Amino acid sequence: MSSPALSALSNYASTSKSRLHSLYSDIHRQKHSNPSSFHAYVDWWHGTLKDVISRGWQGSDGPDGTSNKLVLGARRMLVDKLRYEGVGKPLGLGTTIAEMRRSNDLILLSQFLTSQQSVYDLGWLPYRIASFVVGKPLWWAMEQLDIVRSEDSYTEAETWKKIEGDYVMLGLVVQAADTLETLRDGTGLSPADNLYTFEDFRREFGAKVLPGVVLSEIDIKVLIKFLERERRVVVQNGDIIKFVTASHDREITAVDRGILQLKTAVRNLREQVDSIQNKIDQTTTNITNALRQQRKSIALAELRFKKHLDDLLSKRLGSLHNLESTLISVETAAGDVEIMKTYESSTATLKAILSHPSLQRDKIEETMDALATSTADAREIDDAIRMGEDMTAVDAGIDDMELEVELNALVEEAEKERAGAVEQAVVEKLHGIGVRIPEGAPVQAEAAPKRMAEAA
Repeated sequence: MSSPALSALSNYASTSKSRLHSLYSDIHRQKHSNPSSFHAYVDWWHGTLKDVISRGWQGSDGPDGTSNKLVLGARRMLVDKLRYEGVGKPLGLGTTIAEMRRSNDLILLSQFLTSQQSVYDLGWLPYRIASFVVGKPLWWAMEQLDIVRSEDSYTEAETWKKIEGDYVMLGLVVQAADTLETLRDGTGLSPADNLYTFEDFRREFGAKVLPGVVLSEIDIKVLIKFLERERRVVVQNGDIIKFVTASHDREITAVDRGILQLKTAVRNLREQVDSIQNKIDQTTTNITNALRQQRKSIALAELRFKKHLDDLLSKRLGSLHNLESTLISVETAAGDVEIMKTYESSTATLKAILSHPSLQRDKIEETMDALATSTADAREIDDAIRMGEDMTAVDAGIDDMELEVELNALVEEAEKERAGAVEQAVVEKLHGIGVRIPEGAPVQAEAAPKRMAEAA
């Protein structure tokens, strides 16, 4: 790893040379004396290590000869790989890794792969409280008596001896899992789409979950374990991996194994068909070249070989068609089983609802009769109230005809007042334009616009 490569990382590009000198210094004694600076230091190195690991810059440390992208190889050689020109080696890297391990950002690889407990489960709450209330003071007292050593008393070299090993970078695993679930969104419509062998899983997702890199074998094991234990979206049994969508589906059955075998056989046959077709194309090219060069014997030999390949391709295509038809039939039958299970569950639910006492025939008739009686009672009460209002009106001596005559008189009076107001407005406008109106002459409101036009 060179300085130019490190300079391309965002953490280095946005940090001054003087700040880099500080970040490359040994600050293992500042955890308690200057905690804010210490945690800023750890956060910067956390981001830097994530970038270095995800790009595969650690070297070929995987068992398959590839660099791990989710696992940090915490060894002293890492200090040399992070040497930066003009700044030197990171003198506090061991302290940083130890702190990241304490904060669960780094988890020992062997522990991650074997633990049944989720990485987000910090343990039994009463035990944690007892450890904090009793264990912390006890440990401090033992430090004061020099029975045990405090964290600050370890040198960087001693810290490296304690922490050397392989660690899972949890942030990168979460990122890879999120990407994979996004890729899987909307897929898995058939049972075969949810089943993979380990190699199929690696071939399908190894180059897609982190940008620009391919996951190693160890990375794939880590990712599958996280998806199974923390996300609960897959189950694994030996070499078989199954994506699950419901809690009752969290087992790999004999049907799953049979479907996966058919899926694998179909994939292998397709690869064979592609390989045979490529050979046929190459043989055809060879025949053409031989005939162009007047080498008929070679062309004849190539033609015989092509005939054998054509026969083989025909047989493989027939086998492929049969296997694909069988796979579709098996998937259809498996889907029918799930549909029948849904029908059974729906039927049981409907029966449970219909068995409710409120939905029994006698109870329904009783309720409807009571509703009819209540409606009739309400109608009688409403009629009685209306009759009472009519009787009250009669007792008060109110005649509807008299009320209507009085209302018409009020309307006529209002119309007269409105006509007078309009007439007065017309007169004022005519005076304004110099038109003389004989005293006592009537002015019709509807004739006003015509007169005003003549005067203009």
